[in-house]
Amino acid sequence: MSDEKKRKYRINIFQSITDISQEEWNNLAREDVIPFLEWEWLFALEESGSISPDTGWHPLHFCLYEDEKLVAAAPLYIRTGSGGEYIYDYFWAEAAESMDCSWYPKMTGMPAATPAEGYRFICDPGIDLKVASVMLLDAAEKICVQNSLPSLNLLWSDPAWSKLLPGLDYTAWDHLHFVWENPGYSNFDDYLALFSKNQRKNIRKEYSRHLEQGVDIRVITGEEADESHYRKMFDLFTITNDKFIPWDARWVNENFFLLLEKKCRNRTAFVEACRGDELIAMSFLVHKGDRLWGRFWGAYEEVKDLHFAVCYYAPMDYCIQNKIRYFDPGAGSSHKIRRGFKAMRNRSYHKFFVPLLDRLFKDNIKAVNRHEKERRDALNAGLPFK
Repeated sequence: MSDEKKRKYRINIFQSITDISQEEWNNLAREDVIPFLEWEWLFALEESGSISPDTGWHPLHFCLYEDEKLVAAAPLYIRTGSGGEYIYDYFWAEAAESMDCSWYPKMTGMPAATPAEGYRFICDPGIDLKVASVMLLDAAEKICVQNSLPSLNLLWSDPAWSKLLPGLDYTAWDHLHFVWENPGYSNFDDYLALFSKNQRKNIRKEYSRHLEQGVDIRVITGEEADESHYRKMFDLFTITNDKFIPWDARWVNENFFLLLEKKCRNRTAFVEACRGDELIAMSFLVHKGDRLWGRFWGAYEEVKDLHFAVCYYAPMDYCIQNKIRYFDPGAGSSHKIRRGFKAMRNRSYHKFFVPLLDRLFKDNIKAVNRHEKERRDALNAGLPFK
């Protein structure tokens, strides 16, 4: 009998991250785990009420114990809609409805309300990750079947971890997101040397135009920031949402930002644009290891090209100065290609417990994925490099 089979395990399910030891959870969320799965980030989401049954996210955190030790965990949610998932499965839901088949509620695993690749089950290095994942998935699937949930969906999945999923009858759906890579540029001009002459000139204009308006830009780390930065970030984020996407749920509230100030200062940073002492605009960054993520942005005043400078170029500059390898600017449109972001594949994985939905998905997913690859290739063909 193998050592794994001799070990005794049990699974507990918690409806709040506060019911799980912060130290034990973070012992599993090591350096290769994205910050959006760390206890502090999940606490800020849940304690603020941003992620809760009232907002369509019912946490179900599956925890695997060996005796009394937490050795693996799966942050999962019961969803009554698809908002905040950023993979846009609405056309599948409409097709299911046309066949008198319910798409909701469903079980979803992802970085809640965060379009960041890297979702996975977290695991102690002393236990085989595949063994732990299979046990947690089996427990989650049983809950789905027992409660007539039609599907289990794993979104924004970590590419290495998700290699085990096809062998467990999970079907991959391809998506795209944008990523900028820093192979070791010495400075921003070193990066600009990659571009065609015209686009290099355009980027220099976009990154300097704020100076013509008397606006200065600087990066402030979470440790340097004070509570007012987090409050103002919420205010700016709210103004921008109301102006450009008023129909979209904001998901995070002011208390979420204030809890980040208390719990996640070491993971956060701000890009601040000011005219003298007057704050004009701000973006919010999250950092861990060799990766930087752009999460929120807002402006009190419209300044030409300031969005590009605050959300793209200043974070790139920060990555170069601090030797950060990858920058994910967040969900958004194809204009990122012109600034040097590459369209990259990310995958979600889906398992259906209703035969009709299973057939619907498997019969059509090859065509959907083929179309997505064509779109990704077409975007990358437009990269303005020499």
